[in-house]
Amino acid sequence: MRTWMMAAVAALALLGAPVGATQAAEIVVYLNQATESGVKELASAFEKASGHKVNVSFQGGPNLNQKINEGTTGDVTSLGLQQFDDFVKSGKVVAGSVVEYARVGNGVAIKTGTPKPDISTPDTFKQAMLNAKSIGHTNAGTGPFNTRLFQKLGIYDQIKSRITIVEGRLVAAAVAAGDIEIGIQQTNVIQPYAGTDYLGPLPAELMEYGRVGAGVLTASKQPEVAAAFIKFMADPANAPLLRKAAMEPPAH
Repeated sequence: MRTWMMAAVAALALLGAPVGATQAAEIVVYLNQATESGVKELASAFEKASGHKVNVSFQGGPNLNQKINEGTTGDVTSLGLQQFDDFVKSGKVVAGSVVEYARVGNGVAIKTGTPKPDISTPDTFKQAMLNAKSIGHTNAGTGPFNTRLFQKLGIYDQIKSRITIVEGRLVAAAVAAGDIEIGIQQTNVIQPYAGTDYLGPLPAELMEYGRVGAGVLTASKQPEVAAAFIKFMADPANAPLLRKAAMEPPAH
């Protein structure tokens, strides 16, 4: 039996639900683009292992917060870990149900057909930023990490006039359109994107990670299955599924 199947079986057993006798249920997971790739991989594996259905519901912009705050019927939400505090305090997410299951860092992309700078070391990444005619990133999610990164490298004042804060579209879309030369965004969001080449993640010495969690919504009609899925998401045995989705398991 595959490792992820064993993890799902164990999760269901811990909830007191005999796997063979458990009636198949459908749960809904609300999330935004920041965690979509990893949750989809995990959901597909959990479905195969448990027989339950996981409906991954993408919510753009402010829609995710609205869904949660309005108590729209759903079972799980996947968010940046720091975002859960208010939802737990307001009673929208079940207290004690939140589990950290992944982390996300930033990666770099350029327009297809343009020269590929070396970003493999802190020094070469720094030089690539200094050489770039324009750099783009967002101010959401892991976007603010970049300002601290440029300050850490001692180049922020030199390049700040060439930095564009991308809003209303993916950073990779701005790169593909030729509006910026180098784009930086979460590794699982910036790739793949037609018309761009992904150069890779930031050098390990420069990487800053955003922590990601999942919690059971108080509006859930299937709280036990929701909790089993979250346990499955956080199982270290399923780290390969996160890496396949360009995310990473939590640091231990």
